[in-house]
Amino acid sequence: MIVRARLKLLLPILVLLIAGAAYYSLVASKTQRERPVLTEKIWQIQAFRAQRQSLSPSVTLYGRIESPEQLQAAAPGGGIVEQVFVRNGASVKLGDPLVRMDRRDFSAALLQAEADLRDVDSQIAELEVRHRSNQSALQTERELMSLAQAEVERLVELTKQNLSSATALSSARSELGRRQLEVTARQFEVDSYPARLRTLKARYDRNQAILAAARLAMERSDLRAPFDALVSQVNVAAGDRVSLGQVMVSLYPLHALEIRAHLPTHYIEAVQGALARGEELSARLLNRSTSDRFKLLRLAGEAEATGIDSYFATDASKSQLRPGELLALNLQLPAVDDAIAVPYQAIYGNSRIYKVVDDRLQAVDVTSIGQAKADDGSVLVLIRSDQIETGELIAGTHLPNAVSGLKVSYQDD
Repeated sequence: MIVRARLKLLLPILVLLIAGAAYYSLVASKTQRERPVLTEKIWQIQAFRAQRQSLSPSVTLYGRIESPEQLQAAAPGGGIVEQVFVRNGASVKLGDPLVRMDRRDFSAALLQAEADLRDVDSQIAELEVRHRSNQSALQTERELMSLAQAEVERLVELTKQNLSSATALSSARSELGRRQLEVTARQFEVDSYPARLRTLKARYDRNQAILAAARLAMERSDLRAPFDALVSQVNVAAGDRVSLGQVMVSLYPLHALEIRAHLPTHYIEAVQGALARGEELSARLLNRSTSDRFKLLRLAGEAEATGIDSYFATDASKSQLRPGELLALNLQLPAVDDAIAVPYQAIYGNSRIYKVVDDRLQAVDVTSIGQAKADDGSVLVLIRSDQIETGELIAGTHLPNAVSGLKVSYQDD
């Protein structure tokens, strides 16, 4: 019984000892692995040496063809369109017919204006005849008034001597009063002649102007091209009724087209300085086979927050340009000192590049001043920065995770 009790006590201990020995045996027999050594990744890039030099940058502008001298040919009066001679896009020469209106719509107004003018002319002639008559009558009436005055004075003396009656004196005085009134009325007619004449002459001038306008409307009812031009729009057809001032045809001279392009704020100072110095700036069309260059004429009178409009001269007869057409221009700017040409892939956010210093990237803020073409035809960005010197290495490969301190391995171009 004692032996059995001791076996029950020792058996669990024995099992634990065997299990512990097996565990330590397994741990001791485990294969030992070497711990990995962490190494910094090195990024392969292309790099090139910076060269500070005097370069002429260019900037791409997007413009629209406009015609500051576009003519809106309007109807000289209400009427019916009789015939239309042109179509949209047609070229016309000076004096070519464009639109003809029914002249009967203007003849009545012309006849009325002529009649009114003749009427006023007749009134002026009548006034002059009446004035001469009034002057002659005034002299006679003054003489009659003098006689009536003398008769009154004679009768007064006779009445004092009791040689005449009071009735005769009263009649003489009444006659004198009538003569005075007639002289006063006639004098008024004579004195008012200059004012009446001026009034009639003013009416004459006004009717002359109305007649001239009626004749001009009649003449303009046969609408003709005022210069060599290209028709941009025809708004009427034969048989249409138009009102005064309604635009019938739009046309523009071939020599007066301009390209209006928006110049970004960053380039305004350089362009204004060049224009002030009398330098000629020009641009050429992008994506066009033509080699024509378009001179910068002026900048707009008002600027916006994003820049200012610039105007370039053009010749539609050579370039076959049309108002409303959208164009891409390459404007050549004045040369800039200490400019550095870099490929587009070296620019981060249009204002940062990375130098390579001790095999690590170092961020540098730069100012973009335009673009230029390399000898192989590729486009380069021109930048300026006081933190870059000639001969320093610049990263030419665009890395998505570029930060200062990133370790790189480069090939020096």
